Amino acid sequence: MKNYLIITAITLMTMISCTKDISRFNEEKKLPAVVPAETLFSNGLVNLTTALATPNVNLNVFRFTVQHWAATTYQDEPNYDFFTRNIPQAWWTRMYRDVLSDLKESKKIITATEPGVVSEATLKNQAAIVDLMEVYVYSILVNTFGDVPYSESNDFNNLFPAYDDAKEIYDDLFVRIDNSIASLSTEGEGFSAKADLIYKGDVSSWIKFANTLKMRLAMTVADVDDTAKQKFEEAEENGFTSSADNAAFQFLSASPNTNPIWVDLVQSGRADMVAGKPLLDKMVELNDPRLEAFFDPNNDGKYVGGIIGENNAYATVARPSELIKDPALPHLLLDYVEAEFLRAEAAARGWDVAGTAAEHYANAIRASIIYWGGTEAEATAYLAQPSVAYASAPGEWKAKIGLQKWIALHNRPYIGWVELRRLDFPLLSPPAEPESGFPNRLTYPINEQTLNPDSYASASSAIGGDEVETKLFWDIY
Repeated sequence: MKNYLIITAITLMTMISCTKDISRFNEEKKLPAVVPAETLFSNGLVNLTTALATPNVNLNVFRFTVQHWAATTYQDEPNYDFFTRNIPQAWWTRMYRDVLSDLKESKKIITATEPGVVSEATLKNQAAIVDLMEVYVYSILVNTFGDVPYSESNDFNNLFPAYDDAKEIYDDLFVRIDNSIASLSTEGEGFSAKADLIYKGDVSSWIKFANTLKMRLAMTVADVDDTAKQKFEEAEENGFTSSADNAAFQFLSASPNTNPIWVDLVQSGRADMVAGKPLLDKMVELNDPRLEAFFDPNNDGKYVGGIIGENNAYATVARPSELIKDPALPHLLLDYVEAEFLRAEAAARGWDVAGTAAEHYANAIRASIIYWGGTEAEATAYLAQPSVAYASAPGEWKAKIGLQKWIALHNRPYIGWVELRRLDFPLLSPPAEPESGFPNRLTYPINEQTLNPDSYASASSAIGGDEVETKLFWDIY
């Protein structure tokens, strides 16, 4: 009996011990308890750049809007039908859920970290860099929709965020850029080279990025903000000065980190994207040396553009080049070409910048040609043509800069759409069967209309109606 009691006691103790340990089986061994700030930052960059680069018709349809590309079939988006595939919801979700939420959490972790192994200067740099990317993304949202959730956005405790006034958001974005510029210091480090998928940890490059971003946003509101001139002039001297400064996201040749154009057009086996006739015809007319970098000829070796909004036979139309479809092609978030076009415009507006509009215009075009594999001689010959040279190209400065910027922003459809709305050049004909007038914005997502109806109604009224033709606050011409 005594031995039986001893055995029973041992058995119970073993069971209790096992019961205490059994919770370990519920622990996730592969996932960290807290995702590192660097990982969240990197993931936000990946999600952002993929959205900006992809030609996927379920997300980024702006290549059709600016008429750089046409489609062989499925003419919904080329004809401004953004509702069939719910494009507004996809774009909204990508920016808020997949990008901003990661950036917000990354900054939260950084600001909660006590200096130690990581210096205070480095933590300040990291927080400033994340904030700059938040500014970048919020500017996309404003430039796409108008008034959007900002001060109350991405708060899990607030399911019905109010929408902030678009102009007031821009005002705050400038404050945040200035704060980031003041915080960034080469005395500290940034993110590690592995985590910083843009500048590999180079803080001085982020300082130039911040100033160039300020230049972009200042010019965006130039027609409606009396302080835009001052803001631009404050930033211009410290912005990008060569293509070495470009904010380039380098895709890789191996999956899953490949150029999304390769994913959608090569890996998928799809043959439904072709050169848009407006862009291709203009490049042929101007003897543009970038033509072969942008497009491959049709099956007969000829450069024929696809009609926007109509079915186009793939074999008969030029199509995106092998370079554009390269799995490792970088995507530019901000570059020297854009900076020089901004300086050209500033000079044309009479703002205080070194150099003339003609000089910066030529610098931008030359840099674009060289970036896409052209030579100095080709750039010189192109710029010497009366139809291209700033002094003799048709139209006033908006027409000259607008046309050449439209060409140079090929493969950067979102910002190409912004500049087309802002400069109003080149003048594009409507697609074959348009669902609306030219899209000045995307409508608010269906989810916002049904799940956040009060805020949606207020925002819709404030901007002048939730229609694609409604112009944004900075688009007054």
